[in-house]
Amino acid sequence: MSIGEALRLAQDAELDLVEVAPMARPPVAKLMDYGKFKYESAQKAREARRNQALTVIKEMRLRLKIDPHDYETKKGHVERFLKGGDKVKITVMFRGREQSRPEMGYRLLQRLAADVSELGVVESNPKQDGRNMVMVIAPHRNQAATDAARRNAKAEKAAAEEQAPSA
Repeated sequence: MSIGEALRLAQDAELDLVEVAPMARPPVAKLMDYGKFKYESAQKAREARRNQALTVIKEMRLRLKIDPHDYETKKGHVERFLKGGDKVKITVMFRGREQSRPEMGYRLLQRLAADVSELGVVESNPKQDGRNMVMVIAPHRNQAATDAARRNAKAEKAAAEEQAPSA
């Protein structure tokens, strides 16, 4: 229908003519209360922000000549971070002559990735960054979603408990 005709219909019904799909051919418009439309779209945006998972990147630094026990301790920290739903940035620091042996750092990072493969997946492969070699491991998607939901539920429960005693 023509724009003039649509505007006349909107005026008769005491509503607004709102363009809802400007990129469509032809553009799509609806007769509705514009204030209500803005309010509902703001509510949807607020709800989407609330449900958005906040990704936190934890960092773990290793040296090339790490002791086996220290490696196990650092691996335990990485596992804890991944179980918590956080990404982990692992940095291997090279000093002196160690810089001439980047393949050793690569092997160390691959070993760590293999050790925590049941909890996370390598998001960015090891790459040399000056004196450091960096790799990012992210938790598995389904695990991250359940952990984020668990954290949100725990926070909501704590907020509800804080409000209950004051009543």
